[in-house]
Formats: sequence, structure tokens, C-alpha cells
Amino acid sequence: MELTFTKMQGAGNDYVYINGFDYTITPSQAEKLAVKLADRHFGIGGDGLVIIDPSDIADAKMRMYNADGSEGNMCGNAIRCVAKYVYDYAIAKKEQLMIESKSGVKPITVSTENNQVHLATVEMGAANFNTPAIPVLTEETQWIDYSFETAHGVYQVTALSMGNPHLVTFMKDIHTLRLSEIGPLFEHHSAFPERINTEFVEVHSNQEISMRVWERGSGETLACGTGACAAVAAAVVNGYCLSDSWVTVHLLGGDLEIYYSKEQIYMKGPAVEVFTGQLNISL
Repeated sequence: MELTFTKMQGAGNDYVYINGFDYTITPSQAEKLAVKLADRHFGIGGDGLVIIDPSDIADAKMRMYNADGSEGNMCGNAIRCVAKYVYDYAIAKKEQLMIESKSGVKPITVSTENNQVHLATVEMGAANFNTPAIPVLTEETQWIDYSFETAHGVYQVTALSMGNPHLVTFMKDIHTLRLSEIGPLFEHHSAFPERINTEFVEVHSNQEISMRVWERGSGETLACGTGACAAVAAAVVNGYCLSDSWVTVHLLGGDLEIYYSKEQIYMKGPAVEVFTGQLNISL
């Protein structure tokens, strides 16, 4: 069949988007499509696949799949792009949107130029530091500044859920890290039954940090929205950054602005359409 797609990115975190209002794609079909389409040599190229479906409880529903075909619960950069698509393609032409995900319904405020979205602010919910919710296999109820042993050595880590699992570690000179070697040691560690996203964070001030991320199912990506939220949440509880204040997060693909409070985390960042196209593919 001929399939229309849109390539979009938020801070370099790029996905292939398919309009589920026009096509019915089953979960098993989506898993296979994600692997094919995300391939940067033989496919379109991206960190995964996002399908924008109708929703009974929101303006649209987001299904996201990692580059290895596994389904994810949430992607902060992707959901901003979903909001852009929903607005730009007149699925719901309003500046306050509700987008359903596996992590719940997220309110999103869009900012427009020339009747197209260029920036979006997402209410991401609260960070959950309780280990059963992440989940982490441990007798400890929380891992905050916890000594975590890996095959590469001991790291001080903070574990939390942003609707998906995260592990944050603080260090200097993150740009020299050999992340392709270190990242899998965290992702596939036996302590994390659902694998984990890992953020390697360098603190510049109480309102500015830099971050690299190893995402489960995708490897190192240029940005991770939930990861940026997790990094700021961990920085606040460890005393590095200010609560109830905007913090700039520098990622390889650009900057995100994160506002942390115990009750709610806000994420502000770009949403960009790269190109659209058609392909013939068997589902």
C-alpha cells in the first residue's frame, strides 16, 4: 500500500509520523514498521515511529515505537511534534491541546507563527522517585544519590519515573564519554526489568545543565524530553538546581526549558516538520 508519512524533530529527537486518522495500523504492524522506517541507511531514518490516532478522551492519541520496534510509554519531544501535527493539519485547531499517551493525557500549549506551531509547552506531570514505580529491583524505596555498581565502575545515581524509567548520574566533561560502551551497561542491567533510559548530566549553574542520553531501544539520541525533565528533577532533589524555576537543558540537538515543582513539571521546546513523503510498503 502507499503510505503517507511526515518526518518531524524536536531538538534533534526525530521520528517518522503516520496519521492514524487515515490508516489503521495494528501494534504488530507498527513494531515492524518502526524497525524498517527508522533505519537511517535503508529506511527514512529516525529514532522511531509515532502514530497519531483518534482518541475518545483527548484531541488525539500518540503511540510511539523505538527504533528496535519496542513500544514506549512516553516521549516528550515526540508529543510536542504530535501537537504541532494536530494543529497544523487541522485535526484540532486550538492553542490548548490534549494528547493521550500510555503515560496519560498531557495538556499542551502551542505557540504559532504564520498559522503553524513552532514551540510547545507540555505539562509532563510529577516525577516519581519511588523505586517500585520506575521499576527498580531493590529493597530501597528510593535511589537518590545512590551508589550503583556497573561493569564500568560505581556511579552515583538518582532513579525516577516520568511515565517511563530514568536513571540520572552527574559528572564533569560528559562530551568525552564513550556512551556507546557505557550506555548498554545501564540499559540492560538486571536491576531494571523494563530496561532504563540513562542521563549523563553536567551542571553549569543552578539554572543551567548539559546532558547526554542513552535511550532504551534507540541508543544515544540527540535529545530526550522526558530525560531532560528527569535530569532537572534529579538536579533539584540533589541540590544542584533551583525548584520552581526554569532550567535550561543543553542537549546535542538543541535546548529545552524545564520547570520543576513537586506537583508538576513543564517542558518547553521546539517542534519542527522536516519533510513529508509517500512510500509503498507491505503491512
